[in-house]
Amino acid sequence: MQTKDAPQTPPPHPRQVETWLFDLDNTLYPASCRLFDQIDRRMGLFIEQRFGLSAEEARRMQKSFFHSHGTTLRGLMTEHAITPDDYLDFVHDIDLSGLEANPRLDAALSALPGRKVIFTNADTGHAERVLERLALTHHFEAIFDIRAADFVPKPDEGPYDQILDNHGLAAERTVFFEDSARNLKPAHARGMTTVWVRHEANWSAPPDDGDYIHHHTEDLASWLEALQKD
Repeated sequence: MQTKDAPQTPPPHPRQVETWLFDLDNTLYPASCRLFDQIDRRMGLFIEQRFGLSAEEARRMQKSFFHSHGTTLRGLMTEHAITPDDYLDFVHDIDLSGLEANPRLDAALSALPGRKVIFTNADTGHAERVLERLALTHHFEAIFDIRAADFVPKPDEGPYDQILDNHGLAAERTVFFEDSARNLKPAHARGMTTVWVRHEANWSAPPDDGDYIHHHTEDLASWLEALQKD
C-alpha cells in the first residue's frame, strides 16, 4: 500500500536536527543497482547448500523466515542455530562493481549539519565496503549493525532503543531514512522524523496506511538538496 503523495509534516530545518540516521542498502544507493538482488540470491543459495533443498524450497524457507522473524538470518539462528558469521560472510560475498560514487549525494551530505550514523540489518564489513565504493565513508561517525543489535533486526523495537542509548541520540532531533517502510514505524513511535526512500519492490511499501511516514522520496540526493533550500 502506498502512502499519500503529500508529506504529512513540514520538512525539518537542518539546524533543528542533531542526527541524520541512514539505512544502508537501497537507501544510500538506488535499488536499481540490483545489489540486494545478489544478496537475496546468496541467501537462497546458503539455505540450498546447508539443508540440501531445491532452489524453490530454499526460496520458500527464506521468505518464511523474513516474514516471521524480520530477517532470514534471525530465522536461521532461531530455528536452526545457524552461526551468524558463516551466513553473513557468505551472503555478502558479492560483486560491488555496479556501485559508483555519487557526487550529488556526497555534496548534499556535506551540507548537512550534525551527526550522521548508519543503522543497518547488515554487518559492519558489508557497510564499510559499500560506503567505500560510494566514496561516502567520511560522512559517518558510526555504523550500528546487526551485531551491535545482538542479531535482532529492524523492525523489532529493541535495536531502536539500543542505538538511541548507545550513541546518545535524541529521537525528537533525529531524522531516519529507510527504504523498507515497515522499519520506520518504531522510529516514528520514538519521536524521530521518518523519510521513506521508496522503490518498486513490494516489500519496500508499508503493509498498512503508513501514517508513521512523514516524508517520502525516490531520490535521496534530491530530497536532501531541497531541504537545504527551505
